[in-house]
Amino acid sequence: MSLIRRAFAATAVASLAVLSLTACGAGDSGSSASPSGSASADAAAFPVKVSNIYGETEIKEQPERVVSLSWVNGDTALALGVVPVAVPKVTWGMNANDSTDWADAKLEELGAGKGSEKAPTFYEEPSGDVNYDAIAAADPDVILAAYSGLTQEQYDKLRKIAPVVGPGKAAYSTPWEQSTEMIGEALGKKAEATKLIADTKAKLSETAAAHPELKDVSAIAANFEPATGGINVYTAGDNRSQILTALGMKLAPVVTENETKDAFFFNYSAEKADELDSKIIFTWFPEGQNKQTIEADKLLGRIPAVKNGGLVGTNDNQLLLSISAANPLSLNWGVDKIATLLSEGVAASSAK
Repeated sequence: MSLIRRAFAATAVASLAVLSLTACGAGDSGSSASPSGSASADAAAFPVKVSNIYGETEIKEQPERVVSLSWVNGDTALALGVVPVAVPKVTWGMNANDSTDWADAKLEELGAGKGSEKAPTFYEEPSGDVNYDAIAAADPDVILAAYSGLTQEQYDKLRKIAPVVGPGKAAYSTPWEQSTEMIGEALGKKAEATKLIADTKAKLSETAAAHPELKDVSAIAANFEPATGGINVYTAGDNRSQILTALGMKLAPVVTENETKDAFFFNYSAEKADELDSKIIFTWFPEGQNKQTIEADKLLGRIPAVKNGGLVGTNDNQLLLSISAANPLSLNWGVDKIATLLSEGVAASSAK
């Protein structure tokens, strides 16, 4: 699957159709990272069992060496105060460190910034596959993959290396709340995870309250593929759609009427673009696209929100990543910026 399809299409991850959450190998900090367990973890919580779509994983002792798959899981561990010994290199929406601004800030806070002794190793995560060698080399006590597209076969292979916190839901559709809860349990930080979820929800509610103009406004999260004439629409289970609703908006009926089980997006023909009826359509603009190119497209320009000034988009990959690969760290970093963009779209739409 493509990277933007995991990060903004159709996941973790094409453009808003091509986001494969890949990551690069043998990281800047080397493999000398210190154990990642935190003294504040509840050792008495172990052994603990964490359920996932492939069964139940038992973690017998408090993990000291934590390795993550995909970008969400490592961020969530950091938000809980645990520095993984190895994380995937960010390859879409990354900053100059092949990381993200929110992860870097938290690493610095935890004394594990780039170049420090505690800094994690960044490893290569092949698109659609797992780097078993890099993960095994990190000598993990636990492997975090609560938010991932891990298959049964990949899960079974990883279990031979260490206990695996597998996906809470298939195909990069585990809600950030659930993945936070699962990772909190695995790390002996259940209480901290509960508080982290509550604090993050409070931040979303605070942002929604600051933007009452968004309340009950109909919206669709999507991305456009003019070259193929397609429109990828994100389902209610996708992070992008969930952030829209968390900010008080309502998903347009066309979203819930067309979604299918275990898929975070569906493709809608540009020939039927006029049926995508909503006040706002939220998207990501890849290189060569912008608001004007979509408005000028003979098919995409027929989308009601596009015609009426309600097209809201960004070409800031990191900003998009903050809500497509959503976790407590990224949401606190990006939600105010997203809400401002949506607010501007509502104002532009209402002005027409």
